[in-house]
Amino acid sequence: MSIALLYERSESDENGIKLTAQDLGIDLVFIPFRKIALSISKEGFSAKTKGKDYTSTIQDTAVVLNRAQSKNRRLQASYIMEQLGKKTLNSSQIEFICYSKLRTLLNLHKEDIPIPKTIFVPCDATDTLKNGREIHNQKDIADLFEQEIPLSQGIVIKADAGTHGKMIMLSQNREELEAHIKETKPTIINPIGVVAQELVQKWFYDLRIIVSKEKGKQPTCFQTAMARAGFKDFRTNTFLGNLVFHAKLPFYIQELAVKCGKALSKDNEAWIFALDAMVNVGENKNTDDAYLKEELDKATQAFLSVQRVKSDETRLTDFQGWTGKLEKAFETYKNTSAYENIKDIIEESVEKNKSALVFHEANSCPEFWENTRLATGLNVAIPLLKGAKSLIDN
Repeated sequence: MSIALLYERSESDENGIKLTAQDLGIDLVFIPFRKIALSISKEGFSAKTKGKDYTSTIQDTAVVLNRAQSKNRRLQASYIMEQLGKKTLNSSQIEFICYSKLRTLLNLHKEDIPIPKTIFVPCDATDTLKNGREIHNQKDIADLFEQEIPLSQGIVIKADAGTHGKMIMLSQNREELEAHIKETKPTIINPIGVVAQELVQKWFYDLRIIVSKEKGKQPTCFQTAMARAGFKDFRTNTFLGNLVFHAKLPFYIQELAVKCGKALSKDNEAWIFALDAMVNVGENKNTDDAYLKEELDKATQAFLSVQRVKSDETRLTDFQGWTGKLEKAFETYKNTSAYENIKDIIEESVEKNKSALVFHEANSCPEFWENTRLATGLNVAIPLLKGAKSLIDN
């Protein structure tokens, strides 16, 4: 029985998994999950693209690594494969929880794990009646949010199933709050209601922490996190142009991250998460912003060579060669004094404020090849593949 890599498109992460599997001596088969017809009838099950029949591939698969990028397709893929008798990493139960920021936070809150104060109002910003008349609810919803979080502290409106920083809006006055609520129409990334959070004063960085478990072993937290940093926006997402650094985690935070993994994984035997966390630094800073911005400007210049390699189209024709070039460029970036200075500031800040850390999201299918792997030294494909293999070996 084999391990199958299910994916929508073969991007850097999927190619990285294939390359790592070769290095580990693990045979992978591949299942596309986009332009494929999955058929169920009294004759049984079949899976066919226009040019190939994948039915026997799926029949001979024991474990599916679910790397569909769309949250909806990923949830559907895990459930379908499980109904066909396959084990999935991650499971549909995990995908259901991680699909929603609110569901994720409810599970963490239940285990007394620190999270930002979060409010959910099930009402949509606009209701449309049968006669076409619209009822606008943003004023009432804003009143409900202000009952819980003072506007002077900042209120963040979030799409419940959003990703890459989409539809995350900071409101600092009543006019902004009502306008942002009005923007939250029911969509695929915000299926129902409105979610708001207190603004965490995270200074200039946040953390991405990897936790994983193999069947028959205790869960582990990788001791180095990826820090996403910059002053471009209150969101520190790398898709907004922020930089990446590595940061060693205090043992206290590693233990807390493992507790998060247990809370979200339920009784699943093997799993992996990328946990997003913020440190509520507030005014407890260990350097001044002016110096920090100067160092970030220097680091940004050093990072340009990495960006040039990332945009190099040879990644599509010579992935292994392109990976070598990317690793070399990133190593040059890491060896700059600006990188080292900012990394030290982040690590000192994390240690100094470790009790002020909150977890705000969990990713069940994290991107890793171009940033996490190079910044932290952890190739996430390894725990992914070992976790899948453990479901067969054990």
